[in-house]
Amino acid sequence: MANGNEICRMDAVTLAGKVRAKELSPVEVIEASIARMNKLEPLLHAFCTPGPDLARKAAKQLEADIMAGKDPGPLAGVPIGVKDLICTKDLPTVSGSFAYKDFNGGVDDVVVERLRAAGAIVTGKTNVPEFGYSGAGHNPVFETSRNPWDLERNPGGSSAGAGAAVAAGMGPFGIGSDGGGSVRIPASFSGLVGIKASMGRVPLWPGTKDETLPGVSSWESLECIGPLSRTVADSALMLSVISGPDMRDRRTLPKAEFDWMGCLNGDLKGLRVAYSADWGYVAVDPEVRQIVGDAVKLFESELGCTVEEADPGWDDPFGAFWGLVAAETDLVGMRKLVDEHGHHMTPHLVDFLRTPWTAEMLTDAVMARKGVANKAAAFMANYDLLLTPTLTVPPFAVHIQGVEKIDGQIVHPFQWLSFTLPFNMTGQPAASVPAGFTKSGLPVGLQIVGRHLDDPAVMRACANFEKARPWADKWPPLLAEMGL
Repeated sequence: MANGNEICRMDAVTLAGKVRAKELSPVEVIEASIARMNKLEPLLHAFCTPGPDLARKAAKQLEADIMAGKDPGPLAGVPIGVKDLICTKDLPTVSGSFAYKDFNGGVDDVVVERLRAAGAIVTGKTNVPEFGYSGAGHNPVFETSRNPWDLERNPGGSSAGAGAAVAAGMGPFGIGSDGGGSVRIPASFSGLVGIKASMGRVPLWPGTKDETLPGVSSWESLECIGPLSRTVADSALMLSVISGPDMRDRRTLPKAEFDWMGCLNGDLKGLRVAYSADWGYVAVDPEVRQIVGDAVKLFESELGCTVEEADPGWDDPFGAFWGLVAAETDLVGMRKLVDEHGHHMTPHLVDFLRTPWTAEMLTDAVMARKGVANKAAAFMANYDLLLTPTLTVPPFAVHIQGVEKIDGQIVHPFQWLSFTLPFNMTGQPAASVPAGFTKSGLPVGLQIVGRHLDDPAVMRACANFEKARPWADKWPPLLAEMGL
């Protein structure tokens, strides 16, 4: 019989297989996960709203179903944390805001419906910055999420708690959302795999808006819900469950013509790969540049690709990105929240909402997105994949929005997100995988981007890189120090 630590170190594919084969009980799995949460949560604050009693109840029901001969599903008994911007019918969705501290929509997001139907067991809600308008891990309501690799550093957001939880083995994967990098950011900072599938692969519904409260809903032309995991196969397994059309999201694509797990097979020989170290305009930490540059060399030396250094050539779209966010924000409702709760709200969010956005500013953002998309399409016509650093810096200190000096240059505190947000604008598939570690032991991510709708190429590239430079056996030293 496996002990709790052995269970918590298993990947989701293995764990679900053992539960289906009756080698592990779902109750045993959930108890192991809860025990680890109880030990680590006082340090990591990954879960803003733990749900141990609900998880135990679900595990007992699944165990009874298995004993009755029912199919437990492809995610049988796998514990999962749900980002606190994604609705759950039996747990509140606070979104890191005092304005929503009592909100429970009473309905599951479509991806939560699918995860539960596949046998996954929700262990709680994972922490986020307020309404997700940040790449950091703190908000005005809950304790700050911490990075298991260094407790004084940010685990990456806005899926901050999800990244911390998975990196610490509280569950083999977590569900996050990515509107400007919010799955790929914690993947990079927490040493994980994070997948933003093509826009429309995974449905968005209902968002966090409460019809009785003024507030936010999804950034529907930017946001993608996706997995954070320790292995590429686990991300593929989750995507096989949560992807596919739903009538409640008018933007969803038809069912994929490929099998997500099957995408992991095959090599990369003969692919043309572009590598952009800095877009031609971004300041990048020298250690990040070196680690990612060394990882990129592997695509040519070991994986059989032809790699060329090249930049897509677009102008910095940072301002346009936030114009698109403004266009998809309930500005009237959110400004009412500021009027009532502004003294409790995150300052940069208040400043954003009080910006006097004009029609011209918003239409300029739409036109700029078209320009980025056109540049990306023309660029990717010559390449099968594009590689970049995921972020411009390693994990930085908690309680800041970003570093303001990189490689000797003074930069905007959100500049570190420059590599992720363009692909929310274009809708292309993009993933972050662990590229290596800094001299001080902090994770650094490699971003792998595919052509429009070419999720299979991204997944295959991630899988090949993982085989060449495996990382799943690397755990934060904190765990060994705590006997985990």
